Amino acid sequence: MGKIILGSSSPRRADILKKLKLDFEIIPSSYVEPHDQTDFSYAYVEDLAYNKALNVAKSINYPATIIGADTIVVIDNKILGKPKDKQDAFNMLNLLSGKTHFVVTSIAVIDSKTMTSEIKSTTTYVTFEKLTQEQINYYIDTYKPFDKAGSYGIQEMPKGYIKKVEGCLDNVIGLPTETLLELLNKLKNTIHN
Repeated sequence: MGKIILGSSSPRRADILKKLKLDFEIIPSSYVEPHDQTDFSYAYVEDLAYNKALNVAKSINYPATIIGADTIVVIDNKILGKPKDKQDAFNMLNLLSGKTHFVVTSIAVIDSKTMTSEIKSTTTYVTFEKLTQEQINYYIDTYKPFDKAGSYGIQEMPKGYIKKVEGCLDNVIGLPTETLLELLNKLKNTIHN
C-alpha cells in the first residue's frame, strides 16, 4: 500500500486523520472542480472525490494510497457550495435556518501503483434551529465560514444553532472515519488478492 497521502489541504480532514493515528503526508490535489452543477447526485460528488485523488496519484512515482474527498451540503436537492461573499453566506444560512438538510462526503482511495480505486459516500442529516438575523450575522462575522460548503463548520457552531445531527458527525466535518477505514481495508485486500 505504501504511504498514505491526503489529497486535500483541508486542516479539518488532516485533524481527523491524525485522530485515527494514521501516518500520512499531504499533497493537495490541483484538480479544478467544475462549479456548473447545482442539482445533487451521488455520481457527481463521487466523481469529484475520484478526480481529486487521481490527480495526486498521477503526480507521484512511488507506491502510495491517495485519499481524495469532497463534501457537499444539500437542501431541496440543490447543492450549496462555498459562499462567494458575506451576503451569499447569509442567504445560505437563512435558507438552512429551521430546516433539515443533508451533508454528503464522498471518499475515493486510489493505489498509485495499480490505479485500483474504491469509492463510497456517506450521508448525514443536520437540522438547524430557527436562527435570527443577529445569530446569522454573528456567526459569519466571528467564524468567517467562507471556505466551507453551506457556509458553516459544524465543529465551531455556537450552542443554540444546531437542533440535531443524525448520522456521522465526522462526515459533516469532512471525512467520515468509518467509511475511510473500510475503504482502506477494501483497497488493501483487493491489491493483495
